[in-house]
Amino acid sequence: MARPGPKLSKNPGKTARYYRTHPEARRHRQKKQKEINDTDAKRSYRRDLMRIRRKRKPGAQTDMSHQPDGSVKPESRKTNRGRGGANRR
Repeated sequence: MARPGPKLSKNPGKTARYYRTHPEARRHRQKKQKEINDTDAKRSYRRDLMRIRRKRKPGAQTDMSHQPDGSVKPESRKTNRGRGGANRR
């Protein structure tokens, strides 16, 4: 049976490699992410990005990335998520 969801990256970063080899840590992370992502604000955020993504059709392994000037552009999934987003200091 095929794995549901997005394809795994052929060249994972350090975080992805860690969670692939530590199932208990992965379950804990998924539980926390579920609490965060199940809010109205997050649903609205994803809905807006998916609308843009459907319109531009950026391709596989690509995220729509928010820029400092307020625009949104296609960018590598690994680069976009590795930057840290709101957790960046």
